[in-house]
Amino acid sequence: MITTLHIKNIGIIDDISIDLNEGLNVLTGETGAGKTLIIDSLQIISGGRFSKEMIRKGETNSFVEICMYEPKDENSIDGNIIVSREINLNGKNMCKINGRMVTVNELKTFMSKFIEIHGQNDNQSLLDNRFHLKYLDGYIGDKILKKQEEYKEKYQRYLQIKQDLRINYGDEKERERKLDLLKYQLDEIEQANLKVNEETDLEEKRKIMLNSEKISTNLQEADISISENSIDSLNIAIKALEKIETIDVRYETISSNLKNIYYELQEIGIDISKYREDIYFNEAERTEVEERLDLIYSLKRKYGNNILEILNYKEQIRKEIKYIENLDENNQELKKELKELEIQMIKFAEKLHIMRVEYGKVLSISINKVLEDLEMKNANINIHIDYNQNEFFETGKDEVEFYIRTNLGEDEKPLSKIASGGEMSRIMLAIKKVLADTDKMPVLIFDEIDTGISGKAAGAVADKLNGISKNHQVICISHLPSIAAIADYNYFISKNVIDERTNTNIKLLNEEEAIKEIARISSGEVNEATIQYAMQLRNRKAS
Repeated sequence: MITTLHIKNIGIIDDISIDLNEGLNVLTGETGAGKTLIIDSLQIISGGRFSKEMIRKGETNSFVEICMYEPKDENSIDGNIIVSREINLNGKNMCKINGRMVTVNELKTFMSKFIEIHGQNDNQSLLDNRFHLKYLDGYIGDKILKKQEEYKEKYQRYLQIKQDLRINYGDEKERERKLDLLKYQLDEIEQANLKVNEETDLEEKRKIMLNSEKISTNLQEADISISENSIDSLNIAIKALEKIETIDVRYETISSNLKNIYYELQEIGIDISKYREDIYFNEAERTEVEERLDLIYSLKRKYGNNILEILNYKEQIRKEIKYIENLDENNQELKKELKELEIQMIKFAEKLHIMRVEYGKVLSISINKVLEDLEMKNANINIHIDYNQNEFFETGKDEVEFYIRTNLGEDEKPLSKIASGGEMSRIMLAIKKVLADTDKMPVLIFDEIDTGISGKAAGAVADKLNGISKNHQVICISHLPSIAAIADYNYFISKNVIDERTNTNIKLLNEEEAIKEIARISSGEVNEATIQYAMQLRNRKAS
């Protein structure tokens, strides 16, 4: 249940906190005082959409926070849960659950387990037939739960086998396509006959080819300088030193060193001459290098960033081909298990279908009885339960959708096709009343569910809300005295002007104040007659 709601800077709401209670909480007040803003705030904290225009004029952000208490059970958190959402003018959202930052979608998913809002435009779950099966199974309760769990266990295994077969190329055509592709890739890589350092060597050779003219010119100049100038000059110098090397050891040393330089220079000259010969390439060689590099680049785009990765990928392909070619035996076992599972699942699905058809009729009758009480005497709910022959679902093979005929002589239509928001609200109220004992939603919020009704229908709506509040915390905005009178807690919403700014206020009324408020909304005036009428309505609740 919600224990506290804190709202700041939304519309004309400046900063208010509301302490809510178990049972039926009814909010009444003047038109335009901010009742709808409170529902809007609950939608915002539940992950609903938010418009920047809702931020209070002159402020930069809005803030909504609730504290909820969740009694401990095997599927819930025990204790207080604090949820907040701050929205800024720049569109930035900050959502927190017990201090932990979450996304808006995470907030919406989390809050969907705690709060359900119903009003003129907030019956999305009623319009979505995916919820209709949930309503029906919730009504059936524990009787269907065990069968559902047994079916679901087999369904999970069914999905796993289907996935394994897809991974294992259980489809023959898919497997053949995969094998053809892998063999093509393997053949392409093997035909290339790649070597690990080949690309580096080719790149160097290509670089030399592209610069061959420049290299040739400069090597030729160096060769001439060495062979025709330097070596001849060194030879003359050596012969001169040989004539005096016996006179002093120093001259002998210089002569020896110069001879070493002479021999080294001869070797360098030989190397340069050899390099000059190596740089001459014909067009066939150039084309061969370019084509080889193009092939390597093409393989890199497909199979790896370098030759080593391509070769490693080749080995992976070999292993995968071998794996696929030996899958038949394993796949046959999986297919056999899948067929057996399908037979078992069909048996469970048929039992679920029989039970749903049986209880669907009872649920339809029960809802129609409540609709009659709610002054929708000509309305008739009919729950369609269609058995899908071709597909398994997580819940069986049933597709459930609520149909309704709102007036005599008309054809029944899906709930999503009826236009009246007031009718939708009363239909949801009827469904919630029938499901009150089995519905696990802790908090139900009804926004002006009494629109367009009065008299006997208003009393019936009050009775249904009162019944629902025995198993749920109910928060209801209403203009009807019969609903205000049945409340466990009455809140009055008003507005005042301070420093030329309009502000919303909310107050929990004591019994005397509640009587006066019931009197006010019954006729617009508080006098002895309306007070007596309000007390009569209040005594009806007590009785």
